[in-house]
Amino acid sequence: QVQVVESGGGLVEPGGSLRLSCEATGFTYSNYGMRWYRQAPGKERELVAGITSTGIVTDYPDSVKGRFAISRHSHKKKVYLQMNSLTLEDTAVYYCKVRVLDRDYWGQGTQVTVSS
Repeated sequence: QVQVVESGGGLVEPGGSLRLSCEATGFTYSNYGMRWYRQAPGKERELVAGITSTGIVTDYPDSVKGRFAISRHSHKKKVYLQMNSLTLEDTAVYYCKVRVLDRDYWGQGTQVTVSS
């Protein structure tokens, strides 16, 4: 079955960087786009980055544009989110999602905390 597992979160100081990973299995990975979302305490889940099956990057909101970069590795079946110049407002649980046959599959999320 489809499984999505995020990793790489942690505690980082403002201005620091983290790279999140998302491993996706149970489907033909090369045929599907992937997306990263985040949800901060008390806020709705928001899309932060998307990448198509062919590696075209989409969907950066203004809040992360120029700081975050999504990429994918075909053979490893992984999607990455490189996050630079992190701010307190980037603190959230980060989720990876794939839509396969009109059904959304989410990972369990990885916590990113930006704090001094």
